[in-house]
Amino acid sequence: MREYQQSSLGLEGALLIAHPNLVDPNFRRTVIYLLSHDKAEGAFGLVINRALNKTVGDLLTGASELGPLRSVPVFWGGPVGLDRLTFAVFKWQKTRQAIEARMNVEIDEARLLALDGDTAVRAFVGYSGWGKDQLEGELEQKAWVVQKPDRDLLDAENCQNLWQTVMSTYGPWFKLLAEAPDDPSLN
Repeated sequence: MREYQQSSLGLEGALLIAHPNLVDPNFRRTVIYLLSHDKAEGAFGLVINRALNKTVGDLLTGASELGPLRSVPVFWGGPVGLDRLTFAVFKWQKTRQAIEARMNVEIDEARLLALDGDTAVRAFVGYSGWGKDQLEGELEQKAWVVQKPDRDLLDAENCQNLWQTVMSTYGPWFKLLAEAPDDPSLN
């Protein structure tokens, strides 16, 4: 992972990695892919490291008609809009060495894109959102570490431990925090 350089357009395409001190249960130890960020409008993203241990085939009827979408993993995307399942597409852009993402992809398009090796299709229940200046305030409070994602993000298995992996790269103290259980009394 590389540090993300904020552009004048915002942090679109960046990862927000929850600082170990962030104790909000909705975002504790999460990694969020930011789909949009505008200081005047707010921000919108998806938690990419909280798999629900379900596939689209487990949740939708008529799974046989879904083709490759049957096996697409379903993630908890955040605390907003928990009443619907949406598809997001993550595509590796070789020339820019970056990941682009789109949300609310139609099922027919997602079915075709699920066959592309440089594309990952995921399903999400919910999303994460911030109002005007809210994310900027959280960044000033150092609640999030901002990084540029790499190609490994396309593999859903890599996302499961992404928070621990990233935190471990910040030195021994962060590595210790990343390896500690959520409830140390259970250790």
